[in-house]
Amino acid sequence: MMRPMKLAGSQLMFGEGCLEHLKTLKGSKAMIVTGGSSMRKSGILQKVIDYLKEANIESDVFSGVEPDPLFSTVINGANKMKEYGPDIIIGLGGGSAMDAAKAMWIYYENEEFKTLQDILPPNEFPKLREKAYLVCIPSTSGSASEVSRSIVITEDATHTKFGVGNMEMMPDIAICDPLVTATMPGKITAETGMDALTHALEALVSKRANYLSDIFSQAAIKDIVQYLPKAFEDGENLEYREKMLNASFTAGLAFTNVSLGIVHSMAHTLGSLFGLAHGLLDAVLLPYVMEFNSKDGNAREKYNKIATEIKGGSDLVSIVKELNNEVNIPACLSELIPDDKSFNEKMELMIDMALADGCTKTNPIIPTRDELRDLYLYAYNGRR
Repeated sequence: MMRPMKLAGSQLMFGEGCLEHLKTLKGSKAMIVTGGSSMRKSGILQKVIDYLKEANIESDVFSGVEPDPLFSTVINGANKMKEYGPDIIIGLGGGSAMDAAKAMWIYYENEEFKTLQDILPPNEFPKLREKAYLVCIPSTSGSASEVSRSIVITEDATHTKFGVGNMEMMPDIAICDPLVTATMPGKITAETGMDALTHALEALVSKRANYLSDIFSQAAIKDIVQYLPKAFEDGENLEYREKMLNASFTAGLAFTNVSLGIVHSMAHTLGSLFGLAHGLLDAVLLPYVMEFNSKDGNAREKYNKIATEIKGGSDLVSIVKELNNEVNIPACLSELIPDDKSFNEKMELMIDMALADGCTKTNPIIPTRDELRDLYLYAYNGRR
């Protein structure tokens, strides 16, 4: 039996200029959660503040969220919210800023929560929206946190990444304006775009995939393959930016309902142990995992069908490799982790962590320890 689906929150806005939708919000105080300085330098942060002011909503800013948000940052943001008392929380930026905003929201609304373990299974996930509602505005076309039920938070002491998912965290309003993504550098465009493609391809072959999620996944795959190289080469073209942003949240609508696979399990693990960007790891791992998944008949059939529709061929793995090459993604993990001794020493831990990751259970094939070891080594060396 399929699980109930939820397609975004109460409002999903997209298209050039939709940032102005902020002027229609209801409330009195907003806390804007953002990353480094990119949103300030681009003028987008000031636009958000000004639009809120037109709606008679005062605002404050929590900035400095790391690329992989630390739990200590979440607590600092939640404490600032407790002092300020917002009735609107706005996540503005990439997936990390939006994830951090969601996590801060949990601890703001539940003052008895003090540790990361308080929101991890088997603890019951709390109800939200007693104090505030959540608005997410993505500045990248990748994480789809604006339409997802999930967050990834890093434990300070161990740098282990913990994924948490619950429909309570689905943002109430998602505002996807390509103008917000227009200043994204080419490298970030590539890595976040390949993250979005990974979401779509993993949702497509997930054990929970269904009729509706397949429609979303297929649409996102086709647009990303076509428009990511164009957005990478010409980031100021708003048509390309809009296509990528729409494809990203469409992939998000799929994966947040049917989950992901071992590309994400392995990427979460490697990101925790080696401090590498999530989207970059997804991109490098994706063709290797697709080749592994092709041993499953249903996955292979879906890959072949979408490949035929994209380029008239049946080798989707080659299409993904070609796309990686077009946007300057390395071909194997050794280019990112040159210390092969450290990589091999951590192998058993890497296998343990990937097998325990929640994304593994919906991969079309659940790998054995030996299969996962072979897959790590294959992706590391670029050859068997």
